Order: sequence, then C-alpha cells, then structure tokens
Amino acid sequence: MSSRCRSEWSKAVAAMALLALIAASGCERERRAYHSAPEGTNPRPALTDFQPGSAMTQTVSDTGMAYQRNAYHINQGARWYRAFNCNGCHANGGGSMGPALMDDQWRYGGSIDQIHASIVDGRPNGMPAWRGKLTDMQAWQLSAYVRALSGNVSKAAAPSRREGMSATPPLTQLPRQSTEAGDASAQQPPPQ
Repeated sequence: MSSRCRSEWSKAVAAMALLALIAASGCERERRAYHSAPEGTNPRPALTDFQPGSAMTQTVSDTGMAYQRNAYHINQGARWYRAFNCNGCHANGGGSMGPALMDDQWRYGGSIDQIHASIVDGRPNGMPAWRGKLTDMQAWQLSAYVRALSGNVSKAAAPSRREGMSATPPLTQLPRQSTEAGDASAQQPPPQ
C-alpha cells in the first residue's frame, strides 16, 4: 500500500470512528425500571378541589410521573387492562357499565395518582377495589395506560399502535383531554 493510500485509509477510519462516536452520544434510550419506581411523595391524592381553607396544590407523585412517562409501563398497562378484563366494564376505554376513560369527565380526578387510588381502593357504585389482587407495579402500569387512553401522556411515551384489532385511533393520535379534579359526589375517600 502506498503512503498516499494509507493516509486516505487512516482518514476514512478516523472519520468513521468520529461518526460512530457522534451517533452513540446522540442516542439516549429511555430507561426501563422493570422492578421498582421511586417512592411516592403524595400517598393519598385529593379527590376533589373542594375543601375548607385555602386551595390545596395538587402535585403528581414521583412514582406516577415515572410510570406515565415510560412507554414500556404504558404498554404493560394495556396488557393488564385486557388480562384483568377491564374491557368488561369500560369497553376499550369508551365506557359501558363503567364510565368512559377517554373523555374529560373524571368524577374522582384524572391525575395518575387519583386513577391509581381508584384502581387500588375502588369507588362506590361499582368500581371494585383491586388491592391484594394485583401488585402495586401492575396498578401503576394500569393507571398509566388509563391516563394514556384520555391522551394525557406525552406522545413520546404513548404507544403508536395497539395490539390486536381496535376501532379506536392509536394513543398518539388521541386529543388531549382536560382532567377535572372531581365533583362534589366524591368528597370523601373510600374507607380502607
């Protein structure tokens, strides 16, 4: 090999190494926490904004944020939604015996913490308590999926397609719904 060819070849190798380094540093993959999430800072979310005194600020717990920002957990929630037959009452999120999960009317609040509380503790007039029947991780994953049904997760985290046949659009194409804090019929949390 001539010195000119070696020089050209070494420049090409250096350029390819530089491109590989740039490509590797530009890609950031989401982290998947398969077994745990950060401990929550808001263990009992407020179900309504009705309370004596000054208005309470409603913050979403770190645990809820970790689950609703993660595409893996939202997809797992979709699997649990089918496995635990949530379709039986909520009919693919559109409502049936149970309320619709795709609109902006949330009696007990539409934040991920409030949805988690509804799943775990149940609600009067029909929603059973799932505490003890599923793990806390499964409940958070279900909550993230239910929140995604109303279009209230980031488009980067929402799955772009559904598993199996569906008459509804993909979660990335759902319009964002405003979530109300609740209504007067949900002033007291259910007893434990």
